[in-house]
Amino acid sequence: MNQTVSIQKRPPAQGTDRTTIVLLAALVVLLVAGPLLPRWAMFMLNVSLSWGTVVLGMLLLMRTGLVSFGQGLYYCLGAYAAGALHHFYGIADIMVMLLASLALAAAVAAVLGLLLAKYRSIFFAMLSLAFSMILFGLLVKTSALGSTDGFGLSAKTLAGITLGERWERYALFATTVVVAFCAAFGVHRYLSSHQGRLAGAIRDNELRVEYMGASVRRVIHVNYVIAASLAGIGGGLVGISIGHVDPEMAFWTTSGEFVFIAILSGTGSVLAPFLGATIFESVRSFAYEYSPNTWQLILGVTMLLVIMFLPGGLWSVFTRRKAA
Repeated sequence: MNQTVSIQKRPPAQGTDRTTIVLLAALVVLLVAGPLLPRWAMFMLNVSLSWGTVVLGMLLLMRTGLVSFGQGLYYCLGAYAAGALHHFYGIADIMVMLLASLALAAAVAAVLGLLLAKYRSIFFAMLSLAFSMILFGLLVKTSALGSTDGFGLSAKTLAGITLGERWERYALFATTVVVAFCAAFGVHRYLSSHQGRLAGAIRDNELRVEYMGASVRRVIHVNYVIAASLAGIGGGLVGISIGHVDPEMAFWTTSGEFVFIAILSGTGSVLAPFLGATIFESVRSFAYEYSPNTWQLILGVTMLLVIMFLPGGLWSVFTRRKAA
């Protein structure tokens, strides 16, 4: 079987690339427009950007040829890490809570990734889902963590600065915007690096990647830890934004929604997950508001239309225009 390995050549440096410019523009616009947004719009963007950060990690895995049905594991761990600091120790600083979310998710992924890096295809997907469901079962049975009800949390300071009631919501929104920007920019730079460009080669023919002297397991392990870290941060942001965490964050339906957004978005750019998450959250919110009994049907029809007319995801609209 004649298979080739596709390693994209790094484009020559020509100043700041278009993706970085769009990211910077979006950062400035959101930070400036934040105080002018109504509370419902700010909350919806908070959740959308947080979910986009989770799906950004899945984009990295999908470029490697892997689909994870267990990102809810790290999403939930991140949320519970932030919640536990407030619930048990009274720590209510946004930065400290997010650092705890990142550290716990990365530490668990560093261990589990050693096992998962050996598997591919459906085995990787199902094994990642199994770990997520194990966490769900443990949380449901642990009364100290609120069992099925979970527990509440809140953030009152940002990097030690006390937030007034008026600016508390905007501070969280601004933090989410900055975190999403840093995550997108970091992944964009990583994908432009030598190891980042190996993702497509591993998807095409990992045996030849090994012949070239690169360790496939090491690349997959690193990508898995990065994806888990992003999911942990996203979980921490959502937990703080909602003010509550519960075991449902690790349930398979949550991981399924991340896969839904990843397919909806496509993998053409680091901007795609945020576009897909925003559209997904908007459709779900308005569908639930105006058609509470059939909102799942509306989401399903949306997904069906995207698969039929845009099999490469929503971002393929921009790639087609660029090609034309």
